[in-house]
Amino acid sequence: MDHKDRQIIRELQKDGRMTNQDLADKVNLSPSPCLRRVRNLEAAGAIRGYAVEADAAAYGLPITVFVRIRLERHNEDDVQHFERRVLAIAEVLECHVLTGATDYQLRVVVADLEAYEDFIRNRIHPIGGIASIDTSFVYGTVKKTDVFPMVD
Repeated sequence: MDHKDRQIIRELQKDGRMTNQDLADKVNLSPSPCLRRVRNLEAAGAIRGYAVEADAAAYGLPITVFVRIRLERHNEDDVQHFERRVLAIAEVLECHVLTGATDYQLRVVVADLEAYEDFIRNRIHPIGGIASIDTSFVYGTVKKTDVFPMVD
């Protein structure tokens, strides 16, 4: 991937609905080579898709929670079991494997505190093998972006 490909990706991260002509203008290419590069990036998996950035509160899920989980055991079966179960939970938007004292961090959205309690009691606890759960509720966001920094 070269510098021009990275420019294309950054511009599409900012506005995935822009026309090929607008994209070509922003990255200083003519439309045909620009479209060819976009198609090559899609075929290579560098561009995995296009999505709508929706407001969770407007959608009815105003509460974002970061949930840190530590497993009791770290054998392959328990880890795979936990990860399979988390993949099936709709409220979990992200699940990251971490180094340090916590094994996983989940980003979860819910409608209210009762929904969060239901999430923990009826979706997380039944997984089993969890040593600890630590929760932080988000009450403000300073920065949120999906646009990568430029690298050379």
